[in-house]
Amino acid sequence: MNRMPSAAGEPDRDTLRRASLKVAVRISAACAVLVLCLLAAATVYLMNKLAHPDLPGSAAAGEAYTYLDSRDLIEAMIIAGVAGIVLAGAVGWLSARSAIRPLGEALALQRRFVQDASHELRTPLAILDARIQLAQRDAIPDSKPGRALGKIREDAATLTGIVNELLLAATGAAPDPAAEPVELADVAGSVTESLQDLAARQDIRLSFSDGGQPLARIDRSSLRRAVLALADNALAHTRSGGSITISTGIEGDQAVVCVADTGSGITGVDQARIFDRFVRTPSPDGTRGQRSFGIGLALVREIASAAGGTVEVARTGPEGTAMKIRLPLARH
Repeated sequence: MNRMPSAAGEPDRDTLRRASLKVAVRISAACAVLVLCLLAAATVYLMNKLAHPDLPGSAAAGEAYTYLDSRDLIEAMIIAGVAGIVLAGAVGWLSARSAIRPLGEALALQRRFVQDASHELRTPLAILDARIQLAQRDAIPDSKPGRALGKIREDAATLTGIVNELLLAATGAAPDPAAEPVELADVAGSVTESLQDLAARQDIRLSFSDGGQPLARIDRSSLRRAVLALADNALAHTRSGGSITISTGIEGDQAVVCVADTGSGITGVDQARIFDRFVRTPSPDGTRGQRSFGIGLALVREIASAAGGTVEVARTGPEGTAMKIRLPLARH
């Protein structure tokens, strides 16, 4: 079995070390409270005995008695209590490490699986991209096959970006910041074009509107995934005959991508919670079914946060819902 690179193990080791320390501190704190309660009870008992001493009578004059200084006895109990707390902390630390060790092994196995899978997928994706390029050479660029091949190559590039991000996550390496600003209108327009056929099959009108050509420093593939997830969510919750508009613009010092639909709106759940994973809401038509938002919107929030931005529900109601990705505005 191949060993993980040291870089991949560092985040896990740090996380597990902190978790072990937290568990050990909690065990030590619980033991400390218990020891202090016992010491307090013993002290009260001794002070009560000192206030009401039980001295031997004259009938026991010939017997031997031992007397202890109360201060020495209390000091001995305090020392014993401190020793007990330290021992509890050591036992808690060892117990926590032993209990969390299987979790560390599971995390290492997960990272190895994602890393190996990512490596294995990169080769066939590269071959697929090369074959698409060869096919494009024999197709007229403005023809229907040429445009279809262009879309397929864009989808393959998106999948390659996802695989690369998985590889970065598996190795624990931080992604490099975008060297050049990305045109949001270019990405959003490409997503709109890619989903036209799917929207047409659902009898939904999908359009794109560009306002200002904003720029933002974000990985192009990640931005495409975020806009695609918002558009896919809108398609899932818009009925036939409705419409969806993807637009870009500038609001203050922020670059904005907005996906607005004419669906039934978000009801039965806090709007901020729909960006959590697998949130479910009651069906808007009153049936017993539920609407699920899956993990797509959660990934949108993660992508926006990684780029220093946010995602929000700009409006929602019976007339439809609008969601906005806000990113720091970049300059050339």
